This record gives sequence, structure tokens and C-alpha cells, in this order.
Amino acid sequence: MSEPVTQAPSLVELSRSEGDAVFSESSSNGDRSANSSTLDQLAYTDRFVDRHIGPRTSEVHQMLGELGLDSMEALVSKAVPQGIRIKQPLRIGASRSEYELLTELKAIASQNQIFRSFIGMGYHNCITPPVIQRNILENPGWYTQYTPYQPEIAQGRLEALLNFQTMVIDLTGLEIANASLLDEATAAAEAMSLSYGVCKTKAKAFWVSSACHPQTIAVVKTRALPLGIDVIVGDHQTFAFDTPIFGALLQYPATDGAIYDYQTFCDRAHKAGAIVTVAADLLSLTLLKPPGEFGADIAVGNTQRFGVPLGYGGPHAAYFATREAYKRQIPGRIVGVSKDRQGLPALRLALQTREQHIRRDKATSNICTAQVLLAVIASMYAVYHGAAGLKRIADRIHYMTRLLATGLQKLGCTLGSEPYFDTLRVQVSGQQAEEIARRAIAHHINLRRIDDRTFGISLDETVCTDDLIALFQLFAGAHSAHFNPEDLLPVASSLPRSLTRTSAYLTHPVFQTYQSETELLRYLYRLQSRDLSLTTAMIPLGSCTMKLNGTSEMVPITWAEFGQIHPFAPVEQTEGYQVLFQQLEEWLAEITGFAGISLQPNAGSQGEYAGLLVIREYHQQRGEGHRNICLIPQSAHGTNPASAVMAGMQVVAIACDDEGNIDIADLKAKAQKHQDNLSALMVTYPSTHGVFEEGIVEICAIVHSHGGQVYMDGANMNAQVGLCRPGDFGADVCHLNLHKTFCIPHGGGGPGMGPIGVVAHLVPFLPKHSVIEMGGKQGIGAVSAAPWGSASILPISWMYIALMGGEGLTEATEVAILNANYIAKRLENHYPVLYKGKNGLVAHECILDLRQFKKSAEIEVDDIAKRLIDYGFHPPTVSWPVAGTVMVEPTESESKQELDRFCDAMIAIREEIRAIEEGQVDRQNNLLKNAPHIAADLVAEEWNRPYSRQQAVYPTKWTRENKFWATVGRIDNAFGDRNLVCSCLPMEAYE
Repeated sequence: MSEPVTQAPSLVELSRSEGDAVFSESSSNGDRSANSSTLDQLAYTDRFVDRHIGPRTSEVHQMLGELGLDSMEALVSKAVPQGIRIKQPLRIGASRSEYELLTELKAIASQNQIFRSFIGMGYHNCITPPVIQRNILENPGWYTQYTPYQPEIAQGRLEALLNFQTMVIDLTGLEIANASLLDEATAAAEAMSLSYGVCKTKAKAFWVSSACHPQTIAVVKTRALPLGIDVIVGDHQTFAFDTPIFGALLQYPATDGAIYDYQTFCDRAHKAGAIVTVAADLLSLTLLKPPGEFGADIAVGNTQRFGVPLGYGGPHAAYFATREAYKRQIPGRIVGVSKDRQGLPALRLALQTREQHIRRDKATSNICTAQVLLAVIASMYAVYHGAAGLKRIADRIHYMTRLLATGLQKLGCTLGSEPYFDTLRVQVSGQQAEEIARRAIAHHINLRRIDDRTFGISLDETVCTDDLIALFQLFAGAHSAHFNPEDLLPVASSLPRSLTRTSAYLTHPVFQTYQSETELLRYLYRLQSRDLSLTTAMIPLGSCTMKLNGTSEMVPITWAEFGQIHPFAPVEQTEGYQVLFQQLEEWLAEITGFAGISLQPNAGSQGEYAGLLVIREYHQQRGEGHRNICLIPQSAHGTNPASAVMAGMQVVAIACDDEGNIDIADLKAKAQKHQDNLSALMVTYPSTHGVFEEGIVEICAIVHSHGGQVYMDGANMNAQVGLCRPGDFGADVCHLNLHKTFCIPHGGGGPGMGPIGVVAHLVPFLPKHSVIEMGGKQGIGAVSAAPWGSASILPISWMYIALMGGEGLTEATEVAILNANYIAKRLENHYPVLYKGKNGLVAHECILDLRQFKKSAEIEVDDIAKRLIDYGFHPPTVSWPVAGTVMVEPTESESKQELDRFCDAMIAIREEIRAIEEGQVDRQNNLLKNAPHIAADLVAEEWNRPYSRQQAVYPTKWTRENKFWATVGRIDNAFGDRNLVCSCLPMEAYE
């Protein structure tokens, strides 16, 4: 009998089969055949784990040797406190192949039913131009970029965002706009907060029109409650301003499609001292008078219908525009125009950049993120279509809506009397309504059910005559409609002259130049080439976890089964999404040790806020609503204190010791002092200083013994997965940055997802939603506009976890810790490593202390950061959490070759500093002070620098072979803030 055939090991298996004892028993970083059945070997082909993790087995041996260790288990045992290590492997299953999982996920996605949705409520089908889908949404040159805190290597993305701001400013008729927010409801809530802060009245009430979208009203109420703000919901036509208010929120057009003239209301509100916010449909503003022209102080809304798929609710880029007077209170990020060292225009983030780290609990908002990738798509949609193209789209939608209105009136339906743009309010008899609802489902059509007799129908740019015929047939019932849309003469435009737009918009050449696909394609690639992304080099940012976003993980986000689902479609149509949510929640619960997960928060900041509200509600339900003290270490991320204040808490700072750990004596003293009112401790683990604090169990116990709950910031979860679990060692709530640990790409500064995990006694308080039933029995109000946040990017994390399996996830964590310690070891003789753990190791990141160079060579941390750009790297996190330092996080995805290249660059820069220290080079005219060097420096007629041009731009062999060029020189940030410009400059400014 012949021997059974077994599959030959893959090349990767062969390359990693030797010496696998370096990994802990839970790892599977080498040849699987030793412990696998024949059937397993037959089924197995290639591990994604080996694609995701950078170092090869032989390199792992070398790196461990540099650290004086003989195995990965030895490393982990020294780095991670034994008392918190998990005792058994993660129960997630084995790693599976990309092909297998894409097939499985496609089967899950196919359980979603793609109905034709006319629901509206701020969400619409749209057409993503293929040139934008392929070259932005599906392009890692755009989706793997980091937030543009280093503007010299982010000029392309910043220009796209400046276009976004210009588009919003032009269409809203206001003076300043930010670079996007998380969703329309969040933007409305931020508008309430801004109004509260700047209004000069003593009022504590915020008035909201009942004609606003229900999800917006719900999020505004959630945000108002802990701040003691009274939300009054009413009719703007009857509100008498007899109650003092500090602000008002209107919808334009209204949620049922009606268009109102709000001029009188705005005048009366201003007379009463209130700030007026208008939530406006951006596309409608190509036809309608913009909010800034009828008295609005703030305009907010969603840009989803500008080419961004529905995606079951997100991610989509919200906008926020206001008057110049409020430029220092506007939440989020603003792109501003400044100048570089040569005096040429250059872009950078202005004013609010990282405001939370400066102002902490005094920050105007906890929002430090944006929806950059989606804002870029929306801006390019406007660039591609231009003003005339957008107006054509809007005119066609309005024309089709008028055709629909004419036909429905012929069928005897009663329509709203107010003007409309794209949405009709249609009233029928009660019996007819039930029949229409049944027929709609049978024909795979979703209508909005406003009440027992009334439907809402919203049209969009994808609507064709077949859709109108289908709608006529629904409402005709047994009486067949004896007309086609072509037979109808539509009513004249329903827009009154007083509300018709007369002002120009999108007049800048950027909105007139790229209407052909050829020109737009070249423009997109020109901008992309100005940005350093993960396609170029390692982005070693501490606390930001910039790692591989595998292509197979990204593929499903553009599947129609995920992308073309309305967020308020009936749940029974979304069984595929529900399966995905359930599995992802179970996996995240297993990884964290928590009893329940909410996927609703659509950013880390939202997760922080939601977690604190859950704690607040827990205390409220126990009759201890007076508990409002939140203890926060001085080392915490700035969003922590900002989130605590938003949740109605009072922040008390906890000191850190000389090793960067929480000062337990200070914690004990303050927990004792505030024990009657202690609500929570916010703690990051591993610490923001990059170490596993040995006292974490004791820290949690101290807080619990004084009646508080422990909120854990999950920013550093990448160092915990498979090794320890927050729910096991004392955390009660933790948010998870899926855009860090679980591979959703950063997208240039967004999208993100920040779901929360909670222990069993907090499960009843998980967030609810006003439109879709979900959440805990005593759940807090909605924190995001969509029930499951940015649902369409959750398949990325599903794919990552399933591809890696429990062993692979653990292995990734171990290698992340190894890579960080390898860098720390290689650089410790050149730059002091500021903090280390008990056994002299760091966690997944390390802080390099650069402060001594200011005295020895007049070199600032920014000089070193900008010089790294010349070497082809994105600088690490600068001056946080300690001023004058850099925080380095290599992640598990970077190869030893890339780690060495980075270390070699840092060592070379140290020698350049040494030359200054020894007096060989001028302290002001040197390689670091003049960095980054750009191509223009090579061709400059004069070269008055004490080093060669080659030293400046080609400091290493690899830069000569593969040079990344910054396109502008060192940017003058102060000039930009003194001369704030946040819209496109005239073209002559660039000449």
C-alpha cells in the first residue's frame, strides 16, 4: 500500500520551520505539521499570520539574542506581570486562509438583502465615481496614511481636506469649516456644546425642532443630559421664545422633506441671545438659499451622498461650518494655509491641533479625530462634478421628485403642502397604508413609515424611471397606474423664489479643472505622491499602532452586500450584518474578558464617552448619582479628561512616579478623600509611558474598594491580546480602537471605530438607539447616529481576527513587544529610553528622551523629527506624553530590515547632533535645523550651508535608491495661526 499523500509545506513554512522554540507554547510561528493531523495538513495551505508578522523566525532569534533572551516566552515573562497573564489560549479558532475566509464572509454578506431604499433621514444611495473608488477608497496610498500632524509629508491629503472645507464653506454660506466630524448627529451635538460655551445668556436650555432627524435628536439628548442641559423639542412655527434658550437646532430640509423659511425664526432667536444651528443637506444647497444667508450661525450635516456608500450607517464624513467669530471654539481639526521656509504656500492643521493634550479638561471637545478618508472622497466628488455637475445632479433629483409627486397626486395620495427638494410626505388611508407596506416589502422596496397613515419617500441620484414606475405601482394597488413617468408633466419647481439660491459656489479653479477622468486621475496621484503612507515606509508612531492593513481584509468593504444597506433598513433584511456583529462581539469579548460589547461608538473618543456614560448610569440606577469624581493619571491621553468633563464628571489628577507609573500612594489618598463621590478611574494599560505597570491589579482594587469603577483606555490593547485581558485584572469598561489593534486603517486620520466592552453588571446600560431596537434594558442614549456606528468597516476587523486565529493574535502581540524592545535596545546607547518596566523592558512602544540636545546642541525634538523625513521615515509621536521626547511603536508588521533601517537613521542623526555638540557644525545652520530638505534645494542657485547637497537629501544608500521627497520645507505654524486661511487660495498664490 502506498504511503498517504501529505501536502508539501509552503515556502513560508519552510522558511520559518527552524527554531520555533523561541515562541511560547501558545504560538504557532513555524511548521504546523508536528502537532497536526493528516486532515489538518491536507486542508492547510498558507498562514496569513506569516504575511502579517514582519520578522522571520531566524530574525526573531537574532533579536532575542540582542536582548539576551533565548525564547519569546522568556521575553513575555519579563515584560508582562505574571499575575495578570491568562492561563489558557484564546478560544477563537485556528488561523485560516484568506481565500477560505473571503468565501465564508461572502456567504455571510449574502444573507443581507439589498432592498431599494427610499428611507432618507440623512442617508441616500449615491454613485461613487469608479475613478474615486479605485484610486482613493481602494488605494493603500490613501487609506494607510496617518493623521497629518507632520504636514511636510502630508501635503496631498491636506490639500484634499482644504478642498473639503472650501466646498462646505461655499455651499453653506458660512465663513469657516472644519475638516470633518464623525456623523451628522455628533456634529449637531458639538454645535450645542459650542453654542453653550459662547452664548452670553445664562440659559440652560437648548431648543431642537421636532422636524430634525430622530437619530440627531437622540444623540443631542444623550450629550445634554450629563451637562445638565434641558433639551426642548418643538415646532419652530409655534415656539414663542418664552423659555430662555442658549441655542436652537433646525433641519433644512426637514426630516419629512418640507422646506421652511427660517429667516424669521433666526432673527427672533438672535434677539433672544441664542445661537442658531441648521442641519442642512449639502446637495440641496446647490439649489436652496444657504444657511449663512438666512441667519444661521452654525451649519452641520452629512456629506455621505457625495459619493460615499451607505454602508449600513458609516463611515461618512460630517461637516461643521460656522462664523469666523467662533474659529477658536470649532471642534475637531481645521486645515489652514501657512508658508514654508522658502515663503511658499504650505498647508497644516491649525488652531485646534491636538487641543486635548494642551487643555485637557478645559478642551472645547473630546473629538480629536475626523473622517478624513471619507472627507477626501466627498471633496473629490465635488472636484469631479464641479458646481455645474452638482447642480445637474440636484436638479435631476428634484425633477424626479416632482414627477413622483404628480403621479402620486393622480393616484389620490395627499402630499405635504410645503416645498420639497427630494423627499415627499405621502398620506393615505390606514387600510391602504398597511397594503402599501406589505407590497413594498414583497417588491424589495423600503419606505419610511412616519406614522400609521404616512410614508416618507426620499429620492437620490441613482433613481431612474423604473423606480418611479415601481413606486406608482405600490401606491396604485389593484388599480393599475395608467401612466409612465414619461407621460407626466411635472409640477413646476416647488422651490419658492425666496428660498432659491442665487449666490455662486465652488468657483475656485480646483472645482473646474478636473472634470475628465484623465485629469482627475492625475490629480489624485499627484496628491498621493506628496504623502508618506505605509506604502512608503514604517510609520513608528507611539500609541497609534500603524500596522499592516491586509488587502484581503479590505476587499469586503466595497461589496454591495455591505455597502448598499441603509442604516434604518429593517433588521430582518440585515441577517448577514447581524451574524458578523455577533461573531465579532463574541471574539472581542473573548479577547478582553468582558461580558458584553457595544459596537455603536464610531471613534475612540466616542468609546471613551460611551464607557463613562455607562458608569454614570450604573451609579444613577443604584441611587448614587452624586458620584462624579473621575481620577485620571497625569500621563493620560488628553481625550480622557475631556471625555470625563463631557460626561458630567469632575477630574482629579493622579501623580505619576519617576518610573512613569501611577503613584499608588497618591491614588490611595485621593480615592480615600473622594470615596463618597468617587465615580471612576481612567487608566491606560500598558501605560502611556510604554510599560506594563506591576500594580495594575492593586490599582483597580483600590478604586473598587472606594465605590468606583475602572475605565480602561484601550489604545494600547495591541500589547495585551492573547497575553492578558482587562476584564480579568480589574477593568469594568474598556474601549477598543479597532483602527489600531484590529487593523481598520487610519485613513489619514479617520475612519475609526471605538466599541466598548463591559463587565456583567454594566451590560444593562449599553447604548440604545432611537430608530433600531438594541442595547441594554436600562441603556444609555445613542452616542452615534447609526445603530452600529461605522458598520461597513467592521468586516476588516472580522477578517483580521479570523485570519490570525487565537494563536496568531497572541503571536502578533509577542512580536510587537519584541520589536519595541529591539529598537529600545539598539538605540539606548544613543538616546536614553525614558521609562522601562520592572525587568528593564518596555511594552509595545518606547519613549526616547531627546531633551538633553536642546542644551548640548540647541537641537529641538522637532528638528530631529524633520530630519527623519530626509531619511525617508514618518517621525514618531513627538512631545507626547512627555515634552521633548519621541514615542516609538514599530508594531508586529515591520520586518527586522525595516527596524534596522529606522535605527540606523536615528543613530546617524545622533552623529549629526554630535558634530554640532563638538563645534564642527554651526548651531543654527545645519542638517537638522534646515530639515526637511526638498527637491528645490538641489537646484537652488545659491548653497550657503556647511554641508553638501548630497548629505542633505541622500544621507544613506537606501535614500539614493528609493527617495521619498517632502514637497515643502519646514512650515511656519505660528504664521498660519496669525493669518488664518482655511479655504483654497487663488492660483496666483502658488506662482
